[in-house]
Amino acid sequence: SLKMASDSPESLMTLCTDYCLRNLEGTLCYLLDNETLRLHPDIFLPSEICDKLVNEYVELVKTDSIFEPHESFFTLFSDPRSTRLARIHLREQIVQDQDLEAIRKQDLVELYLTNCEKLTAKSLQTLVSFSHTLISLSLFGCCNIFYEEENPGGCEDDCLVNPTRQVLVKDFTFEGFSRLRFLNLGRLIEGVNVETLLRPLASLAALDLSGIQLNDVGFLTQWKDSLVSLVLYNMDLSEEHIQVIAQLHKLRHLDISRDHLSSYYKFKLTRRVLNLFVENLVNLTSLDISGHTMLENCTIPSMEEKMGQTSIEPAKSSIAPFRGLKRPLQFLGLFETSLCRLTHIPAYKVSGDKNEEQVLNAIEAYTEHRPEITSRAINLLFDIARIERCSQLLRALQLVITALKCHKDDKNIQVTGSAALFYLTNSEYRMEQSVKLRRQVIQVVLNGMESYQEVTVQRNCCLTLCNFSIPEELEFQYRRVNELLLNILNQSRQDESIQRIAVHLCNALVCQVDNDHKEAVGKMGFVMTMLKLIQKKLADKTCDQVMEFSWSALWNITDETPDNCEMFLNYSGMKLFLECLKEFPEKQELHRNMLGLLGNVAEVKELRPQLMTSQFISVFSNLLESKADGIEVSYNACGVLSHIMFDGPEAWGICEPHREEVVKRMWAAIQSWDINSRRNINYRSFEPILRLLPQGISPVSQHWATWALYNLVSVYPDKYCPLLIKEGGIPLLKDMIKMASARQETKEMARKVIEHCSNFKEENMDTSR
Repeated sequence: SLKMASDSPESLMTLCTDYCLRNLEGTLCYLLDNETLRLHPDIFLPSEICDKLVNEYVELVKTDSIFEPHESFFTLFSDPRSTRLARIHLREQIVQDQDLEAIRKQDLVELYLTNCEKLTAKSLQTLVSFSHTLISLSLFGCCNIFYEEENPGGCEDDCLVNPTRQVLVKDFTFEGFSRLRFLNLGRLIEGVNVETLLRPLASLAALDLSGIQLNDVGFLTQWKDSLVSLVLYNMDLSEEHIQVIAQLHKLRHLDISRDHLSSYYKFKLTRRVLNLFVENLVNLTSLDISGHTMLENCTIPSMEEKMGQTSIEPAKSSIAPFRGLKRPLQFLGLFETSLCRLTHIPAYKVSGDKNEEQVLNAIEAYTEHRPEITSRAINLLFDIARIERCSQLLRALQLVITALKCHKDDKNIQVTGSAALFYLTNSEYRMEQSVKLRRQVIQVVLNGMESYQEVTVQRNCCLTLCNFSIPEELEFQYRRVNELLLNILNQSRQDESIQRIAVHLCNALVCQVDNDHKEAVGKMGFVMTMLKLIQKKLADKTCDQVMEFSWSALWNITDETPDNCEMFLNYSGMKLFLECLKEFPEKQELHRNMLGLLGNVAEVKELRPQLMTSQFISVFSNLLESKADGIEVSYNACGVLSHIMFDGPEAWGICEPHREEVVKRMWAAIQSWDINSRRNINYRSFEPILRLLPQGISPVSQHWATWALYNLVSVYPDKYCPLLIKEGGIPLLKDMIKMASARQETKEMARKVIEHCSNFKEENMDTSR
């Protein structure tokens, strides 16, 4: 009943269901007195649609953190005249007694309740109202459903201390459930008498008693002519159990597997027991004996075992008792047994730990009800993905995604699953993955980060996100990813490696995205978080990747985003800038990132007065001479000063250094740069540069802007010629050439820029008609 992650496009039905559930009020429902959801009176929905609505709702609540559950959701299906339910699968804490109570008038055919720990004996009574129609029922892991609350009599002080007591219900049976064929009572609570409970069922076909210890199973023989499937996972067997099972001659599926780590088992499997099954259970197509120790050797001599082509013919079986099978089994569970490593196994599908196929079969078979086994199987898959190449990549990914979604709160699965995802999504597998599947990976990774503050899970999840193209592939979850990363970076106790990856991801996420994204992330506290990290590194006197990435991230997030620039200044960013320059005078990469960021601040007219202090201006002037990182530091320092000069002499509110002196140093710097420098910079828009062209108040700013354009269109014509033309740069340059105040060399350079662009245009002219 588990939903596998799929790779085909969603059906129209699924898309509509999803849309309706996310917008109940605007589609199927209205709000009564502003709080209760009610179905519109003219709506009539068949069971195909209602079942899907309920099952998808449970899935959404469980796996989508943004989806809000509705208290009155199940009441929408209370009236069978407008909605019909037939087959529903409910899981975990989502379902409470009143939810089942709300749908008690429905004629349910199939009801799966998995690990619904909030259900109590009230729900047992509700089940009775489905008794005349139910064919399949699962109460797997519903550990409180046989408990009711009882008020102790004579309420004195005791009521205050212990107002209600949990009492086991002893008198409930499946009396009246005349159509029930399939029943799963896995992990049923001790003390319930299984025999009495089941006796009224006339013709059971499938029974699952996983995790229950019964010393006497003789009562099973009452269904020897109807029982086709029996699961006794983790039951410690004895000779009596074996004799009873051998009488169930109609069995097609038998599972006596166990978790070999869970406790000490006295019972050991023998050749005689397997022979007994093969002789008596002639219809057997599926057998699971995972986790068993064999008391004696069931295998044939190794010389003979290795001979010939691998075969699934029973006659050639390496496991002697299975030579008596009439045909190969459809499934044979041998996980964590020595038998799975043999050559000739007479089954189409085998679960085991020998190779990828067996491991994937194990994950597939055990995910839903046996997370303890599944996490060990995923661990084996992790080793295969890490060391060899996965040959069934798609299936492996889908199985891991499904396991992570199903067991969101199981730490072992989250650790092993997130580690496996890292290897299954890396670049060598990239081509084989659809957008949809990669999105499903991102969703489960983010779920893991949300549910677990545990270091290993967080690190695995962050590393897996690094396998994606950022920001493009993460854009559909943009807010959420950023919130999770900032949350990691704001934790007081910090794992160094996670911090480094998280800052790297943050930086990549704010690079090349729209300004509204940058503003939103700024409002989330991005600027503050980065400055805190820088502050911490400064205190430790370390300039590492975290320090460099943090400045780089601030450079990216302030790009053409005045709000974020202002935040940088308000949170003492300039003070940190000066302290970093002083503490790390040799760190060129750091200087480049810091000056790039200040260039963004300087582009905002309202903020420039805050840069107008003797200390800052001196620092920028001195950086004009820097040879750090090619021309980048000098170029950015000159850019900052160009914007300040553009405000004119009256805005120069300081005595030292003199404006003319700084202008002179700017000219000297620009003239020292090599026009063919390859650049460490990426302009999405020329607007801030172009605004420096049509003015006479600061010819040096005009010259810096023209130099910048000339360098970019000559070194990267394919990228920057179209951008300059698109943003109307050519007429601005032409007007500037006519200006009297512009310097001759600036005009020369402007002509070359125009020439470059027109040549580029002619070369790329589409002449095909």
